[in-house]
Amino acid sequence: MLGHVRASRLLLPDWLERGRGRFLATVSAAGLLTMLGSAPYAVTKHGALAYAEWLSATYRHRGVQVHALCPQGVRTRMLDGTGEHGQVLLAPTAIEPAACAEAALRGMAAGEFLILPHPEVAEYYAARATAPDRWLHGMNRLQQQIEARQETR
Repeated sequence: MLGHVRASRLLLPDWLERGRGRFLATVSAAGLLTMLGSAPYAVTKHGALAYAEWLSATYRHRGVQVHALCPQGVRTRMLDGTGEHGQVLLAPTAIEPAACAEAALRGMAAGEFLILPHPEVAEYYAARATAPDRWLHGMNRLQQQIEARQETR
């Protein structure tokens, strides 16, 4: 999250002087939803999304375009290191890095704030927003399933 803050502090003065600029925050679907198994990851990704929203709300009228890239699993070494939680939650629908980059380029060209390489994330995000108790109950069921898998090993 602080990488986004530091980068924007360096870039904003020139963008504001020019009257245009573009900022792509690599957030993760965890910024919209959460990430079981890693509180620091979930919390910092929520912060990264909030910061991108703030940048857009604050500087859009001054020509600064902000985009939040929120993929779920992407087949990288980072995904390999996510342990049981990542393997259960992310690996089955993980995409290649090139597909994520293509989604980012498409979303930026379309002027979208929220770029979702995994379209199902929009449905999950809507469910989280409209029925938070149901959402949390479902997430807790997933947590229990992961714990049960770990116990059987």
